Order: sequence, then structure tokens, then C-alpha cells
Amino acid sequence: MRYTGPTTRINRRFKAEIFPITKAYERKPYLPGMHGAHLKRRVSDYSLGLNEKQKLRFMFGLSEAQFRLAFEKAKRARGVTGENFLRLLECRLDNIVYLMGFAKTRRAARQLVGHGHVCVDGHKVNIPSYTCKPGETVSVCEKVASRQLAIRSLDESQGRNCPPWLTVQAENLKGTVDRLPVREEMVPGVDEQLIVEFYSR
Repeated sequence: MRYTGPTTRINRRFKAEIFPITKAYERKPYLPGMHGAHLKRRVSDYSLGLNEKQKLRFMFGLSEAQFRLAFEKAKRARGVTGENFLRLLECRLDNIVYLMGFAKTRRAARQLVGHGHVCVDGHKVNIPSYTCKPGETVSVCEKVASRQLAIRSLDESQGRNCPPWLTVQAENLKGTVDRLPVREEMVPGVDEQLIVEFYSR
């Protein structure tokens, strides 16, 4: 199942900004639970891989089944499995909508796509996992409600930089996938090799 519970708890569990930081996290940036501030967990190779997998899965908001399917697809592709995997996640339509600033969070971007507010090359696409390709244009539909949602999100996410592999025309509520991202441009703070090793057990 996809995680829909408290977000601050997940940020505290992984000591990372997986979801937007709240004041609750700023007050308690340690492990959740009664003894979180003083708790020291034993770290095994298995737990390192599991934590890295869970961290990335929560970040992109996928169920375990969706996450595993994406990994298997990356494994079959030519090239480095870990980088292929991150690239597949980065090129999901919901993630690109988030990166372009049309949604405040990835969760909101998934909802925006799922409710039919987004088009790819002029055609409505309501599948969040759709893999965008270089040259494709992602835009917000012409409906007034769709555009109002996107404009509000753009105003709220002005401090977020769009990655160099995407071009955004904020005034037209659209953007283009110029090319595939390289490793340095993909999700930071994740050791994808640990995930590859975890699934290779």
C-alpha cells in the first residue's frame, strides 16, 4: 500500500527531508517514539539497504509493488541498474509536474495528474507513473480550475529550482523534457547501490 500517514514521523525516522519540513520536525529532529532522542539502533548491512529503499519509496510515494516493478524494469534496461532506476523515478509524470512547480509536493502532483489536470503533448494523461521522454511537453489543461491550482502552486514553490534537464514556461503553465537527467541531477542523499544490493539478496 502507498503510505498516507503522518509525514513528520517519516522525516524523523530517516533524519531526512522526505516530506516538507514542519515545525514539529524542527522541534524534534530525532527518531520518533518515547525514547527517540536517546535511542541508538544497531546498523546491519540489511537494515542499511532496507532504510535506503524505504527512504526512496516514501520520497516518491510508491507502494512496495510499484517500487519493485520499477526496479525490475531498470534491471532489464541497458546501463547501470541504480542510475536507470533513479532515472525511471525522476521521469515519472507526477514527479516532473512537481519539479516544474505545478504542484507543491509529489503527493499533490500525483493528485493533479490523477484528476485529469495535466496534458502531455496536448493530450490529457491521468496516469501518474507515465514515463516522460525527451522532447515531450507537459502542460496544465486549459480548464480554469486546473490553471488556478497550478498558479497557486507556482507561487508557493518559487524558492525551488527546476533541474537543468527541464525547461519551464511558467507564464504558459507548461514545460519541456529537454533530455534525460544524469546522476548528479537526480535525487540527492540516496545511495542507490544499497538498494540494488538489497534487491539482489
